[in-house]
Amino acid sequence: MSFMKKYALKTQFEGMHEITAQIQEAVKESGVQEGFCIVHSNHTTASLLVTSFWDKRGHVDFMEEIDKLIPTRYDYRHQFDTPTDAAGHIKSALGGTTLTLIVTGGKALLGSSQGVLFAEFDGPRDRQFFVKVVAD
Repeated sequence: MSFMKKYALKTQFEGMHEITAQIQEAVKESGVQEGFCIVHSNHTTASLLVTSFWDKRGHVDFMEEIDKLIPTRYDYRHQFDTPTDAAGHIKSALGGTTLTLIVTGGKALLGSSQGVLFAEFDGPRDRQFFVKVVAD
């Protein structure tokens, strides 16, 4: 048995957007009690992350640190739309676009302070992500 749902998301420029509630909603709607939940973003300048959601300042810290590691530069060899687009491709590849979570007891298994965040490295954009729930 499997179930898939598509979600729309309006992002802000270089922002973090918590999507944990939508993921848990999809798991509940699927009726799967034990299995796996696969979350996927089909965008090249965004990533999916599991991290703490308690203090939003941590999200700002994350974006500032990743900007230090991969700064927006005008000398990237490939520039599609903007320099943030080129840097966003690298950030997305490092962060990843697919997460696999364990489903147990009808919920995606996350720690008490963990949440799933959609990290936008360019934007603002109209984005989408997919949640697929599979029984084991």
